[in-house]
Amino acid sequence: MKVSKQNAEHYVWGGKCDGWHLVKNKDVSIIHERMPPYTEEVRHYHLKAHQFFFVLKGTAALEIDGVIYDVKAHEGVEVFPSILHQMMNRSSEEIEFLVISQPFAQGDRIAVDGDNKHR
Repeated sequence: MKVSKQNAEHYVWGGKCDGWHLVKNKDVSIIHERMPPYTEEVRHYHLKAHQFFFVLKGTAALEIDGVIYDVKAHEGVEVFPSILHQMMNRSSEEIEFLVISQPFAQGDRIAVDGDNKHR
């Protein structure tokens, strides 16, 4: 079956951001996410999940272990378990990206400042 934002399970996180579960099982998850301008998620890490962030639209600011990377459309960054990270949109344009987690990251997230959101 084909999957897209139009037919995938949708959720809202952080009050303004969207996520669509393109693949969701215990071994892997692939989420298409949208972040409006000037939004960010909580800094966190995962105990087991290995993640790959791939930007589809715009330029994301991804902080990894204290270093901020500008990740442009069609670029990606790998984040290993136990590494502190935070996705941010510091621009005036919305961003869209894929986050691929192996294994499934939900319930594996440890927030370091603020409330838990979705990963």
